[in-house]
Amino acid sequence: MQIRSIIIPAAGLGTRLLPATKVVPKELLNVYDRPVLQFAIDEAINAGAERIIVVIHPDKLAIRDYLKPDEDYVGRLRAGGNATLSAALAAVQVPETVDLVFAFQNSPLGLGHAISVCSKLALPGPVGVILPDDVIMGTPCMAEMAQAYRGGHMVAAMAVTALDAPRYGIFRLLGTPSGQSVAVSGMVEKPKAGTEPSLLAAVGRYVLDPVIFTTLLGIPRGAGGEVQLTDAIAADAARLPLTAFRFSGHRYDCGSHDGLIEAGLARQRAVKRERSVTGAAISAARLTAKINDCPTAARRIDGQTAALEGTAP
Repeated sequence: MQIRSIIIPAAGLGTRLLPATKVVPKELLNVYDRPVLQFAIDEAINAGAERIIVVIHPDKLAIRDYLKPDEDYVGRLRAGGNATLSAALAAVQVPETVDLVFAFQNSPLGLGHAISVCSKLALPGPVGVILPDDVIMGTPCMAEMAQAYRGGHMVAAMAVTALDAPRYGIFRLLGTPSGQSVAVSGMVEKPKAGTEPSLLAAVGRYVLDPVIFTTLLGIPRGAGGEVQLTDAIAADAARLPLTAFRFSGHRYDCGSHDGLIEAGLARQRAVKRERSVTGAAISAARLTAKINDCPTAARRIDGQTAALEGTAP
């Protein structure tokens, strides 16, 4: 199913990444060669979103500046002979075919509140949510979820150890898990050690029935005096199917220092691997062209010298 609207909440204060986040939004910190936010934007585009709604705080206008197209800068780089940098900058711009809008969350009232301020901006149909702190590399998660979505609320899930379970929202399973889509009855937020209902944890990707906007308006504030998205999902579970989706990629917690480093190293390996493959392909193409330009030359195959087609043996 196509998810027409995808929300990217980016209004958080980033306290786990202080002191840098005192002046730089955590979403603009780099994971090797690109900001954390760019991974979320790319994932939303890959999923076929028609509209991307980025929720920001008035103190984080640098996010809006980053996402604003800058054809003049791209042109200056190109004119100055920096074709590689010009192409890299152009590649991270949101295509004109995607509607990019901003919503403001003026007070830190929780993820549920951040979603609720988008109620009048979302297009009809189910709504996707990508939490940029959770960078998922490998198979794009939102596209994978959209393909599997069959209604109700769907939350991305990953297996954790019993030791790590108290750090996550843990699903209550309905029966034995089978396949990527797992029927669940609800979630327990950060259960005490030994009380976790399963070892399947929630990750920051959601596909939500649009009724979530109405539910968010009606629920009381939860933990920390904030409007909790998990409370709204739990309230809807009595009338809507709730699914945990075991995604294929690898998740990194880029809201933490260790997670940023781990993600950066993984991204570095992926970039270098891609460059190596590209470089090998270019070298092979150049060699082929060189051989084709020298019809009398011999080529070596598996250690043996063979005359080229059309030349004397």
